[in-house]
Amino acid sequence: MSKVNVVFWSQSGNTEAMANAVGAGVTAAGGEANVVYVGDASIDELKNAKAFALGCPAMGAEVLEEGEMEPFVTDLEGFVSGKTIGLFGSYGWGDGQWMRDWVDRMEAAGATVVNGEGVICQDAPDGSAETACQELGKALAAV
Repeated sequence: MSKVNVVFWSQSGNTEAMANAVGAGVTAAGGEANVVYVGDASIDELKNAKAFALGCPAMGAEVLEEGEMEPFVTDLEGFVSGKTIGLFGSYGWGDGQWMRDWVDRMEAAGATVVNGEGVICQDAPDGSAETACQELGKALAAV
């Protein structure tokens, strides 16, 4: 059984709901999901994982949250080469540029991003966004 860490930052609860849906997908695929807030996440666990998920909403001018998530992602860049990563997050405005930038950043560091793009939704996840998150979890559990 594969264990998949689903690390997220959320302000309004939208990205947390997405994280829980990713975790549900991992579980549905027979894996073990560890859904954890970024401040409680272990870099060492991710170093030893083949696959994991990261979630963060768009903040400010379509960037990652700068207090906790950005430093965490910066630490990850040094060892994500060869890993499979699922990215997800919600946004309130804009067109998803923060996610495209994040995908490019992880791929430049050598990671494979599931489906070559992140799962995004505007505001709270609806049924199709929840399904997309569950499918992301299933894909990560299969790695």
